Amino acid sequence: QVQLVESGGGLVQAGGSLRLSCAASGRTFSSYHMGWFRQAPGKEREFVAAISWNGGSTYYADSVKGRFTISRENAKNEAYLRMNSLKPEDTAVYYCAAATRWAPWVQSEYAYWGQGTQVTVSS
Repeated sequence: QVQLVESGGGLVQAGGSLRLSCAASGRTFSSYHMGWFRQAPGKEREFVAAISWNGGSTYYADSVKGRFTISRENAKNEAYLRMNSLKPEDTAVYYCAAATRWAPWVQSEYAYWGQGTQVTVSS
């Protein structure tokens, strides 16, 4: 079992940057693929980015491609989402999640979820 805790959210102006962190408990973190999802008010939760267990593969939603970068440090049991050139439409609660099968955008494949961290981008 994996417990996930996100941090790093906050309020930022449009064009700014934030780095989200996802800290995982347990000694099996390196066996999980990690994903980031987000949910804006009144909208469904959507896929943002994913990284394979060893960092060899990454996948991004078109809306964030070129602006966001997902990474991980297995030795630290952490995953990250670097967000640059933030836009007001990036405002949402961001969740990290862990999956054993590589299907980056499929939410049902992610068995473990964090509690989320709020990101607010002002115009």
